[in-house]
Amino acid sequence: METTERGRSLPQLVLQVVGGSLGLMWLVEILDTFAFDDGLQAHGIEPRQLDGLEGVVFAPLLHDGWPHIISNSIPFLVLGALVMTYGLRRWIAATALITVVAGFATWLMARSGNHIGASILVFGYFGFLLGVAWFERSIKSIGIAVVVAVIYGGLIWGVVPSDSGVSWEGHLFGVMAGVAAAWLVAGRRQSEATV
Repeated sequence: METTERGRSLPQLVLQVVGGSLGLMWLVEILDTFAFDDGLQAHGIEPRQLDGLEGVVFAPLLHDGWPHIISNSIPFLVLGALVMTYGLRRWIAATALITVVAGFATWLMARSGNHIGASILVFGYFGFLLGVAWFERSIKSIGIAVVVAVIYGGLIWGVVPSDSGVSWEGHLFGVMAGVAAAWLVAGRRQSEATV
């Protein structure tokens, strides 16, 4: 089996890092439901409110109940695992950049309200995987992008403005931040290789 960083296999990394991140989200939801009476949800992104800035970091961990976290779990795991195929450093860089850039853009430009949920990362990973294919143009990246587009292409409807309680702004900024992350980790390297 192919080994990656520090001798760990890809399945081990996915289980430990992506699975561990998802486990943390579930732990937060369990604590929020049973110990805090859904009080942790108040720490999401509150656009243009100074105390809402903390949500830039915390929003991906917070969910509006069990249906919300359940709907985000499988896409987070699948897309996060596919991002991990590019290596732990790229996964960390993409996750951090998507969280901060998309979170801050949501804080700056989204409708008033409380924006929470891992979907900001789900949409960010979606944008990252499509972006890497565009910038890197390797067989691997194009193959992954085709699979992602076939399975999760319907996500594109999540960035369409609507009056539902869904943060389409977080989704849109997530995709944009994911593409920016792809450019940073794949596009710049590609342009440096052609110089």
